[in-house]
Amino acid sequence: MLFISKNLERKSDALVNENIKASRVLAINAEGEALGEMDLDEAIRLASEQNLDLVCVAPNAKVPVCRFIDYSKYRYDMQRKSREAKKNQKVVTIKEVRLSPVIGSNDFETKLKNGREFLNDGNKLKVTLYYPKGKKRMMQFDSSKDVLDRFVNALSEISTIEGRTAVEGKNMSIILGPKNKK
Repeated sequence: MLFISKNLERKSDALVNENIKASRVLAINAEGEALGEMDLDEAIRLASEQNLDLVCVAPNAKVPVCRFIDYSKYRYDMQRKSREAKKNQKVVTIKEVRLSPVIGSNDFETKLKNGREFLNDGNKLKVTLYYPKGKKRMMQFDSSKDVLDRFVNALSEISTIEGRTAVEGKNMSIILGPKNKK
């Protein structure tokens, strides 16, 4: 695979033909055979005889490596491959469910149902146990972790734990990912 920067839209911006700065280059023909080291003008002449462009594929080498390519066709193929790759990629979003240490059973079940839907849709789930203001609540930090553990255990059949429990200020959180369905 050849490397040409993706943001080079025009031939005048790329290291093609007269835009190559080196005086001597290592030329490779369209079939992939090395023609050896030669002057830039001679390499451009050989490429143009075959109705191809001379494209610098390794500009940082001791002697820059250039290849005979139909640059417009190559650029079109790279743009098409880029569009295909973008079309096939899956965007994973992180949804969040916030729990309190003194959550009621109905609220817990509702949050659990929402978390299950998020995971079934293929999203990651951040489960955050937040502590309201007050020193008394913060003193129960370790004992209220069981609410978070109960939530994670309830979703264990459809999720995997992506990282360990993190404490961020007054919040304790863990990230769950959907299990791969086979």
